[in-house]
Amino acid sequence: MRRILLVLSHLLAVGFGFALGVYLLPVLTAPPAPDIAMLEEKAKSASFSGTFDRDRAGSDFLHWGEGTISLSDTEIVHMGKLAPGPDYMLYLTSEFVDDEAGFVAIKSQSARIGGVKSFDGAILTIPDGINVADYTTVVIWCEAFSEFITSAQYQ
Repeated sequence: MRRILLVLSHLLAVGFGFALGVYLLPVLTAPPAPDIAMLEEKAKSASFSGTFDRDRAGSDFLHWGEGTISLSDTEIVHMGKLAPGPDYMLYLTSEFVDDEAGFVAIKSQSARIGGVKSFDGAILTIPDGINVADYTTVVIWCEAFSEFITSAQYQ
């Protein structure tokens, strides 16, 4: 019985360490966020804007975003915070979604813009051929764990 408890306690410790590593590694390896002056300057040229909110149906205490999102013809600027995590991607969708099931249903028709590497603001370049006016919503999605993080409707 003692050996079983010893094995279980070690497995629990390894599992906890792994989970903590998955959560903290993106924070430790994240590039520095752009400074607030640069974010504000880039946001001035936006044609559209929206708000990330922690209260989305698909958000929880580990998966959330807050702040503003500004879109121009060439860039998307996020001023705010995201819960740290691995492999975040920013998508544009043609309809508002606020949870995993909603996004999974339309993911194949969504425009993948690029990876979000910093959690205190970001600037992403819009790939050629994507017109932000053809979409209505920005979604942050964790590719590694298929987790909804947040969304913002901008038109």
